Amino acid sequence: MIDLSILNPQQRDAALQRMANETFEVVVIGGGVVGTGSALDAASRGLSVALVEARDFASGTSSRSSKLIHGGLRYLEQLDFRLVREALRERSLLLNTLAPHLVKPVPFLYPLEHHVWERGYVGAGMVLYDELAGHDGVPRHRHLTKRQALRIAPGLKPDVLIGGIQYYDGRVDDARHTLTVARTAAHYGAAVANNAPVVGFLREGERVTGVRVRDVVSGREIEVRAQQVVNSTGVWTDDLQHLVGERGKFRVRASKGIHLVVPRDRIQLDTGLILRTEKSVLFVIPWGRHWIVGTTDTDWELSKAHPAASRTDIDYVLEHANKVLSQPLTHADVEGVYAGLRPLLSGESESTSKLSREHSVAVPVPGLVAVAGGKYTTYRVMAKDAIDAAARGIERSVPPSATHRTELLGAEGYWALWNGRHRLAQESGLHIARIEHLLNRYGARIEELLDLVRAQPELAEPLPGADDYLAVEVVHSASHEGARHLDDVLARRTRISIETFHRGTETALKAAELMGDVLGWDRAEVRREVDAYVARVEAERRSQEQPDDKAADEVRTAAPDLLAGVTGDA
Repeated sequence: MIDLSILNPQQRDAALQRMANETFEVVVIGGGVVGTGSALDAASRGLSVALVEARDFASGTSSRSSKLIHGGLRYLEQLDFRLVREALRERSLLLNTLAPHLVKPVPFLYPLEHHVWERGYVGAGMVLYDELAGHDGVPRHRHLTKRQALRIAPGLKPDVLIGGIQYYDGRVDDARHTLTVARTAAHYGAAVANNAPVVGFLREGERVTGVRVRDVVSGREIEVRAQQVVNSTGVWTDDLQHLVGERGKFRVRASKGIHLVVPRDRIQLDTGLILRTEKSVLFVIPWGRHWIVGTTDTDWELSKAHPAASRTDIDYVLEHANKVLSQPLTHADVEGVYAGLRPLLSGESESTSKLSREHSVAVPVPGLVAVAGGKYTTYRVMAKDAIDAAARGIERSVPPSATHRTELLGAEGYWALWNGRHRLAQESGLHIARIEHLLNRYGARIEELLDLVRAQPELAEPLPGADDYLAVEVVHSASHEGARHLDDVLARRTRISIETFHRGTETALKAAELMGDVLGWDRAEVRREVDAYVARVEAERRSQEQPDDKAADEVRTAAPDLLAGVTGDA
């Protein structure tokens, strides 16, 4: 039996052929987490569904989040109990059922600064947070004295806290999770294609009846017909609505959040950290051999495909982290920087930090459903609501959503393989640490990679300049996961672009050669991919030295783009 979840060039060609020849019940636009989640929701209900993505899966917001699966403590303070309860329910599902190989519990310390009242105030919020979460296997919060807090966070200045509270949330590699949702949708029959932007809509009078898609690889345009079209393009929602020629029922504002990645040894903590700022919160998140520190929250109206972090952004994050760290971070400590855009539903507030993280679903014209807003954590609920709305326009009875009990690829059998990881190490010849790394990225799909290593033992070698990753992961990205460009691998299938001081430039040639063996690149194509990637890194470095958003955007967007003319996840 053919495994439909293997996203290789042949599967992509077959998917596009299906799109040209069939009439689908649902076409989903956008390969971020909500779009792939919508495709999975539709496919798992037995609907015929196509998913098209302009660039790469998770190439927009869904690869540039804070990497957290969480309820959002600050929403309790805003009295948004429904949102927190919903997010915590999704956290439990992802941790325990849907993706235990990808989503892991992570501890955080909330430092207390004021005597008496703050411990009671924050403690009450933590009790409510735990109660809303229920019994989901995540440890409940605990109160710490100053000495206990400094024992797990010796890198804090002793005078910045009088005690602390430790609690738990979840952590995820967002891009890998989004890709896994896309593969799971394909597994259940969705026709899935990246590098396939929507360039127009099909209409029959007032009704939308499909989309026109351009295949970036071949240059041809195809018409994809459907009973319902779902616009799940995040910050590009309004752009797609403009393409329809109709005014939408809500507006989306982009809020930029930047994160810094620093080596683990630069911050002496045995826990994550959450700090209050004057605008929002700042996280210090454990990330393998690194920390992720962020984020900011500022309005953004420039390039949506390539949001840029300025020196001002970086200074802001460093300044707020250094207020509590005994050994201050400097620009020289920063390995990686990434900037992402939150799709916030526009409201009366002038400040994006005060806009709601609720989501909204609307039917702006017959045959078209739009979904936007929300948080990464609640992607499954957003997708369910979008397909519920689409189902009302489908010409048959549609079953209810089943995604709350549909495990993502790699989840089934993960725990048994984890418990047997020493046996896997002995059989494969890989070190136990490598097996654990692969299991926590691919779950039970680890066998796909081990099969490749058995056929080519040299693929078990670590990549130059990025020895956390193996050569087989690059090959697998191209042969099983739809990667078509070097940037897809270094920035999303792996996180080499943010986890190394060279930002992937020392790995680029070897990775391109490995991809080229799968995708049939000649030497000129390998060189073109490497040159484009290096130019991207250089542009990002220069943009991060600019004083403001406008200057940073001009520098970043000047870099060559192999998908020139493609606007983003649309």
